[in-house]
Order: sequence, then C-alpha cells, then structure tokens
Amino acid sequence: MSYLSSLYAADVPHRAVVVYRYLKDRANKDGTCYPAIGTIAKDLKLSRRTVQRAIADLEKGGHLQKEQRWRENGGKSSLLFTVK
Repeated sequence: MSYLSSLYAADVPHRAVVVYRYLKDRANKDGTCYPAIGTIAKDLKLSRRTVQRAIADLEKGGHLQKEQRWRENGGKSSLLFTVK
C-alpha cells in the first residue's frame, strides 16, 4: 500500500493530496520540512489561500502537523511541517 492510501480512504480534497505530496517529497528522514506558503503556491501553481485550505484539511485529518517557528529576536519565521 502506498503512503497516500490513508488520504484516499479519508476522502480529502484534491488540493490536500497535491500539497501533501509536495511536502512529503521535500521532507527529511524525520518527515519535517519548512517551505513557505508562497513557495508551495508558486511551485504548485495554486493560490496562497488554496494552499492554506489544503494544509487545514491535512491538519484536521491528522495527516500533517504545523508548528510556527520563531527567530531569536521574537519575529515569526517559517512554519515547520511534519508529514505523517
């Protein structure tokens, strides 16, 4: 069975499957990666809002964990995604 079987069984929207595959492809051996929403959108030729909805779909289904990263000066950095 492929790693996408759980997504297909969960009947998630197409946008979520595309974003999941993108993140899975860029994840390290621990399943983490940190591309910017704008980068994902540009690479997949989707709107930023569509990518945000897809990430929310994946989080809701338990397929993805999103964590805000912070800079030393207290400013926001990129999001850390953990693909499950």
